Amino acid sequence: MAKRFYVETLGCPKNQVDSEKLVGTLLAEGMAATDDPTRADLVVVNTCAFIEEARRESIDTILALDESKKRGARLVVTGCMAERYGQELADALPEADQVAGFGVPVALGRKPPAPDTQGVPALDLLNLPRPKATHPWAYVKIAEGCDRTCGFCAIPSFRGPQRSRDVDAILAEVDQLAVQEIVLIAQDLASYGKDRPGELGAGAIVPLVRAVSARVPWTRLLYLYPSDLSDELIDAICATKVPYFDLSLQHVSKPLLRRMRRWGDGERFLARIADIRRREPTAAFRSNFIVGYPGETEEDHDQLLAFVEQAQLDWCGFFAYSAEEGTYAAELDGAVPAALMHERLGELRELQDGITAQRRDALIGSTITVLVDSPGEARGTREAPEIDGIVEVPSGLAVGQFHDVRVVDARGTDLLADSL
Repeated sequence: MAKRFYVETLGCPKNQVDSEKLVGTLLAEGMAATDDPTRADLVVVNTCAFIEEARRESIDTILALDESKKRGARLVVTGCMAERYGQELADALPEADQVAGFGVPVALGRKPPAPDTQGVPALDLLNLPRPKATHPWAYVKIAEGCDRTCGFCAIPSFRGPQRSRDVDAILAEVDQLAVQEIVLIAQDLASYGKDRPGELGAGAIVPLVRAVSARVPWTRLLYLYPSDLSDELIDAICATKVPYFDLSLQHVSKPLLRRMRRWGDGERFLARIADIRRREPTAAFRSNFIVGYPGETEEDHDQLLAFVEQAQLDWCGFFAYSAEEGTYAAELDGAVPAALMHERLGELRELQDGITAQRRDALIGSTITVLVDSPGEARGTREAPEIDGIVEVPSGLAVGQFHDVRVVDARGTDLLADSL
């Protein structure tokens, strides 16, 4: 009987793609997948290290799986936390049989090739095979790493510089997945191709989006840096039939954004959002914001509150600032007290909850096209998989197919719809 493996994935969709690449490799090596960690011979935890809360969740998950795994099973820790902390994490976690950074998981005990002089793993998860999709949608990672120097972010230090994939490799993966919706992801999606000026170059994301959209009914983009959101890219996104804009804004106060080593300000962001809405009134918007970055004043916070009220985004995430070792921000003065940070978080979340509810209520009575992900659960163009709300539909609607439905109610972030 083939040995069984179980993979637990934490963190963002980029980690999920890494896990699927790992699963594909393990299947190719003759192992069998199981969704029950107590039956697995190999238990793998793909960790997240973005902020302190994510690291705590990773540690808790590792310890819980160590407690529940069967006798003799191997526990391997991989992902961002393993890459970032390496031997330090291995020393602190004797429960793990192996702590394996990027490029190592496919070896699982065999010594991996050494990274190159840039710190890039010799064995890159980007180009490994992955198993058949289990949903009508799939994430596709088009690049790894990041060349930006945002003050709060440690990701470039362990994910490495940006490395854009070949267009042919991306399109081959899209074809192999054979799904109805492709979600393109990367740490800095709109910068795709900039690291390969002779072959791809700036703006390469636009022809890639068009090529993917020609292969699948829906194409969605996640993580767009606002300075790279060109008119041509906006038009390409709208042409995919999924006018969904996930904008990485982080704040709106110009002085604070410069302190974050980022571009833009609230006025520019509002103008761009208004421009997109003029082109495509049905466009949906998501963004994330950091609260309590060193030096954030009450005036900065008030600017963010005002922006949230004016922008009327469909979805917003607000996160408490987490000081990350080795980042520019870790050395800044002006720390915001934790109590004040959480007070500001509460204000913003309460405001956005009301806005999201109003925008969902406004859809009642409308007819929308949805993709059914599982019996009774679907999404329209406004809902990214596993991130936003869902559309509850009659359980008889065929899974993996598109259907036109009428929205009859809104329940928090979710909609309730009936067949036409």
